Amino acid sequence: MYVAILADSHDNLPQLEKAVTWCNKHEIEHVLHAGDLIAPFVYRVMKKLEMPYTIVFGNNDGERTGLSNTFKGNIFPPPHSLQLDDKKIAMLHEPDSLEDLIKTGQYDLIVYGHTHAIDIQTEKNPLIINPGEIGGWLNGRSTMAVWNTQNNNVQIIDLNV
Repeated sequence: MYVAILADSHDNLPQLEKAVTWCNKHEIEHVLHAGDLIAPFVYRVMKKLEMPYTIVFGNNDGERTGLSNTFKGNIFPPPHSLQLDDKKIAMLHEPDSLEDLIKTGQYDLIVYGHTHAIDIQTEKNPLIINPGEIGGWLNGRSTMAVWNTQNNNVQIIDLNV
């Protein structure tokens, strides 16, 4: 199973549109977004996804009621756990509880955002992924990750290329 991992889109609709289009054109079966969508109007883009998605709130997602109502059961407070393809996943935005989640030993993958910096730790168990930022506001680079659940391979997709 191929899972796309996004974070920190920060209302950048053109870049989010590129991510959604990329996911729809490739073999993505689920999308994880690690927070900071920002406003409910981003649903106009996210609803174009042709596969299921799961989102956690980020620290800048101030209109949580509006986001909850708009994304109806697809957005959760972090940390949020889910299972895909027999893999146990924890999603969070800020990495504050990252070490505590690692120590539980119950996850195959931990996804986080917030730093806007790519971080892929494959040498550890669990696998840890921060895909960087969709928004591209901090470093000018709009990136996402694709995770293959079968072989744990992770690829960074640069949407500016």
